[in-house]
Amino acid sequence: MAQTDFAADAPAGRAPVAKPQGYWAGVGARLVRDPITMLCAAVLLMLILAAIFAPFLGLADPYKGSMIARLKPLGTEGHILGTDEQGRDMLARLVHGGRLTLFIGLMPVVLAFFIGSALGIVAGYVGGLTNTIIMRTVDVFFAFPSVLLAIAISGALGAGIVNSLVSLTIVFIPPITRVAEAVTSGVRALDYIDAARATGASAWTVIRVHVIGNVLSPIFVYATSLTSVCMILAAGLSFLGIGVRPPEPEWGLMLNTLRSAIYVDPWLSALPGVMIFVTSLCLNLLSDGLRSAMNVRD
Repeated sequence: MAQTDFAADAPAGRAPVAKPQGYWAGVGARLVRDPITMLCAAVLLMLILAAIFAPFLGLADPYKGSMIARLKPLGTEGHILGTDEQGRDMLARLVHGGRLTLFIGLMPVVLAFFIGSALGIVAGYVGGLTNTIIMRTVDVFFAFPSVLLAIAISGALGAGIVNSLVSLTIVFIPPITRVAEAVTSGVRALDYIDAARATGASAWTVIRVHVIGNVLSPIFVYATSLTSVCMILAAGLSFLGIGVRPPEPEWGLMLNTLRSAIYVDPWLSALPGVMIFVTSLCLNLLSDGLRSAMNVRD
């Protein structure tokens, strides 16, 4: 009866109060309203799916060549994108090459994200001598340009996929660590962190419950902006002969092997470069869209 009386006393015709929109729901809504970001996401998704399911697309063998069919132009029957300097189908090699290029372009950033975030959060929260040791060690790597550092490490380790992953991961750990340390130092000075420490919570509990959730967004957005740089560096290492080894189909390596054909068929020689350009452009625009959607400020 009490509930019925309360309902009768409520103002008639009042619209129900809308439930507040969650953070991630708001991020998703802002992303959907951004046509450029959605277009770039669709292009990247298509490239990733094509790379994953490349063996099931019915394409030609990317390793099988024919000296008779060397450097066939675009639009050749049976080879819609022509053939390379060894008569191998360019479409098959571009699709299969996306597997290596995207993997080597994304995996070092993922590894550097976890390692650099952990180091930066610890340095920013603990401070003192720990911060000094971690950040001064990171500063040593900033003394070298990223391109030269990647070339030096890859040259020392030797060519190969694993060595390329190691060298690129080392290159991208320092910048992510610096960003993580900066945002963690800002969060550490907030009142709710002091209140959590005053309750007797351990440092690990404060970091896990209160710090990580508030610093991951800017770190993640910054890491996504590095993926295009990483992919270009990986392609550059392969182009220089200290990345992926022949005869693997990789866009940077394909650019190197097709250099000799640039005066015979420049459009054919440019195809791997076009793929690198389109993919890196989509990654950059997607990163900008994520930055706006997640309300991350520089």
